[in-house]
Amino acid sequence: MKRLSYHASHEQFSPRELLRLVKKAELAGFTSCHSSDHFHPWSVRQGHSGYVYSWLGAVMEATEFPVYFITTPGQRYHPAVVAQAIATLEEMYPGRLGISLGSGEALNEHITGDPWPEKGIRNQRLLECASVIKRLLMGEKVNHWGLVNVHEAKLYTLPNRVPSLNCAAISKETAAWSAPWADGLLTVYRPHPELQMVIDAFRAGGGAGKPIHVKLTFSYDRDLTVARQQAYEQWRCNCLAAHHLANIHTVEQFDALSENVLIKKVEENIPISANPAEIIQLIDEIFSLGVDHVILHNVNKNQDLFIEDFGGLILSFLK
Repeated sequence: MKRLSYHASHEQFSPRELLRLVKKAELAGFTSCHSSDHFHPWSVRQGHSGYVYSWLGAVMEATEFPVYFITTPGQRYHPAVVAQAIATLEEMYPGRLGISLGSGEALNEHITGDPWPEKGIRNQRLLECASVIKRLLMGEKVNHWGLVNVHEAKLYTLPNRVPSLNCAAISKETAAWSAPWADGLLTVYRPHPELQMVIDAFRAGGGAGKPIHVKLTFSYDRDLTVARQQAYEQWRCNCLAAHHLANIHTVEQFDALSENVLIKKVEENIPISANPAEIIQLIDEIFSLGVDHVILHNVNKNQDLFIEDFGGLILSFLK
């Protein structure tokens, strides 16, 4: 079954506003929603950063469709605490929670004051955390000593099923590395040859038959000038090189670096359109790669217009 999620951007909107928007998106025809766990936004211009775990309980109570999120265990969160949060949500709202685990960004994780590891160590820490979380969700008493330490942890409230743990990966190398242990892949849209390489690497590495989730970031408005301006204002920080996205520590540093990003660079990285049919065609092309789930993140601040314009199209597309 093809799934189209509304992305609830905690960096751009307050938790209260996102709750309203997600309820509207469900009524409009979106099949699920997705959000990211951030402590800081990418830019001062975005202006928000609500706590996703608190928000998830509220949104799952207020809706009936599946809810996905991405989080980073290992530094800001101990994996046993992440497992407890997942178990609690899954017990209350069975079969509706989707989880992706990532190695994280310094922007969010540096707040602990601990050193920010290089990518290889972060990946190893992620693997250890994923194993701990899975074992706890299966009801085991866990002891683990490594990059994270766990001493005699056991969950006493367990869900009826162990939910899937996807891995978030941008590069083909990380996708291939995650394939043996992850239950699915979450990656981001890029021009199709690049996206195809990431998907192929995951499948070849041991992920054949596992679900593929792709987050499509774009800017849509009925006015193309507004769509272009909003993409530049809201999301030019995310057009920086991947090593910057992972390793810059502060919002102010992101804003300073992004002052050198030109609108042309944003247009090369983010689809910008005033025509919903163009975005629907792009979604169709992504699904043609064997993708199971596309997450729609319109970086434009006018979310009501986006939901209203795309709801009916999504219902027609999914028939």
